Amino acid sequence: MAEKFIIHGQKKLTGQVDISGSKNAAGAILSATLSTEEECTIDNLPLVEDVLNLLKILEKMGTKISWQTDRMIKIRSGPDVNPDKIDPELVSRSRIPVLLIGSLLSRFPSFKIPQPGGDRIGLRPISTHLAALEKMGIEISQEGSFYHIRKKGHLSGSEIILQEFSVTATENLMMVAVTAEGETIIKGAAAEPQVQDLGKLLINMGAKIEGLGTHTLFIEGGQKLRGASHKIIPDLLEAGTFLVAGAISQGEVEVRGVIPSHLDIFLAKLEEMGLNFEKNQDSIRVNSTPALKSVKIQALPYPGFPTDLLPVVVPLLTQAQGKSLVHDPLYESRFNYIQELRKMGADIEVVDPHRAFVFGKSSLSGLRIESWDIRAGASLIIAGLVAKGETTIENIYQIDRGYERIEEKFKKLGADIRRVSV
Repeated sequence: MAEKFIIHGQKKLTGQVDISGSKNAAGAILSATLSTEEECTIDNLPLVEDVLNLLKILEKMGTKISWQTDRMIKIRSGPDVNPDKIDPELVSRSRIPVLLIGSLLSRFPSFKIPQPGGDRIGLRPISTHLAALEKMGIEISQEGSFYHIRKKGHLSGSEIILQEFSVTATENLMMVAVTAEGETIIKGAAAEPQVQDLGKLLINMGAKIEGLGTHTLFIEGGQKLRGASHKIIPDLLEAGTFLVAGAISQGEVEVRGVIPSHLDIFLAKLEEMGLNFEKNQDSIRVNSTPALKSVKIQALPYPGFPTDLLPVVVPLLTQAQGKSLVHDPLYESRFNYIQELRKMGADIEVVDPHRAFVFGKSSLSGLRIESWDIRAGASLIIAGLVAKGETTIENIYQIDRGYERIEEKFKKLGADIRRVSV
């Protein structure tokens, strides 16, 4: 049943909010458990649609999952797991299942996997994955909507230079390289916190990996992976979303259960805008800031400004004095949410598919708008929080893919937001 959010804006947010586990880390972590027949224990799972969808895919393949608590599972992909039972319809809902390629290659000589789905933010081909995997002795062909993947022999370690800092390509290569023969060196590797989190799990499973957190990884292959226990890192994107929401409402919000260093560049930009906030060991508190300044923000691979937080911060820029520039060189359709913000009264000029000027300060007004992807939906919620009158956001399944009952967390902070069945 379709659902929508109805928001009555201009409520000051105050209080504390606890951050869930990282959706992006969970996708790689759960996929990696396929690399062993032994049982793994995974804690701090975010209960978002993309993660629950991946669990369904694994179960249909034969993986056994036992819930220990609300957020902890025991998961075992024993000898009966069969990649022929991958459900194409479930795979089409999210991009996360692309990470099954690496873990399945560690166990099966050949399989086919449907092309993944995901956000409508532009072309997201997996050519980087395929070129790197072929260099390790893997044959890949495409037939219709399926990739057919086959080992040509024993997987061999190699020196691989990625053409882009692709998170999922790096993660797939890590899972393959661990069981390949010899050493693999990955240059141009992504360094995002979720990549580091996957590396920590693989090391606990018996892998030998050096260079986590840098753009060059050294992986000694030939390791037989065992079961392990792991707690997923907090979601830096959810944390950033609530920090911006607290700031735009002129409230005082403490975001708890975070790793502040994961947000260094993001926080530096907020500071440049003049925002008042305090960092503690595992929390960040944003305080009321009456006057915000315009800034230039470019999305870059970690440790740069996260591309997924660019849509989230744009509504805040509409409340800053002057002209801000936002630049996302990664995705040519990332700005689809801007047309919705403009309907609300935002003064934003899209220069080209990758750059936009945001002019402030603008007065936003509520109306009926649509969420096109996860972070666009978060952007529209934030805009609705500061807008006059009533904002209705449709297609909120997209938001649920990446945020766990986001409206309940906002309600606890004092927002007037409710979920309504259509």
